[in-house]
Amino acid sequence: MPTEPRSPRLAVLIDADNASAKIADGLFEEIAKIGEASVRRIYGDFSSTRSKAWADVLSKHAIIPQQQFAYTTGKNASDITLVIDAMDLLHSGRFEGFCLVSSDSDFTRLAARIREHGIDVYGFGEQKTPESFRQACRRFVYTENLLPTAPANAQDAAPTKSLQPPSAATPIITKVISQMETEDGWVPLGIVGNQLANLASDFDPRTFGFRKLSDLVRKTNAFEIDHPEGGAVRIRIKPAARSREKSKSAASR
Repeated sequence: MPTEPRSPRLAVLIDADNASAKIADGLFEEIAKIGEASVRRIYGDFSSTRSKAWADVLSKHAIIPQQQFAYTTGKNASDITLVIDAMDLLHSGRFEGFCLVSSDSDFTRLAARIREHGIDVYGFGEQKTPESFRQACRRFVYTENLLPTAPANAQDAAPTKSLQPPSAATPIITKVISQMETEDGWVPLGIVGNQLANLASDFDPRTFGFRKLSDLVRKTNAFEIDHPEGGAVRIRIKPAARSREKSKSAASR
């Protein structure tokens, strides 16, 4: 009897000094979409007020704390221990992906090194996270999008609190569509979503207040949307904007 393929094994490493305990539920819900969190470790000085909040959620999510006392100001033993553990886990060859939870750019090189070994890295941090760390990850999720949201009975299309206005997504969506040249301008929305993730590791409709890309696209009012009977949803740049894009492309040649 054939067995179901196993979900990718993930190592989840959390920097308690640079991540809020309020994201715990949302964090592991998001990670579950990627794979199985086989290793769950958190690093910090849990005797400090800053990291103590995590103590209340450790058992709920089966997170193993790695206590690091801050003996000297300015020396971050937690970061060093996290990096050492990450390299040990990497060389064990047991994991298909790493989830690094921090807003600290110090983990940029770690993320890059793991990816050099052909292993995916998923970053989770605040919007203030330096671009170097965000782009070193295959995908980066803003932890503000993981905070508790509206009641479960709210409509999927209802906007959540956004970090940026929907119009801020228009340029990058336009860029992706323009790169996918078709005769009539129509491109499948699903493929656009994949290309957005490849182009910008931190692109997420929730950042603009929507759970679905289709709802965000509609709200920008910059694109036409079509759902042919029996086919996939497709979009294209509105005619006036499309003409401007073509003019820009011609001028740049």
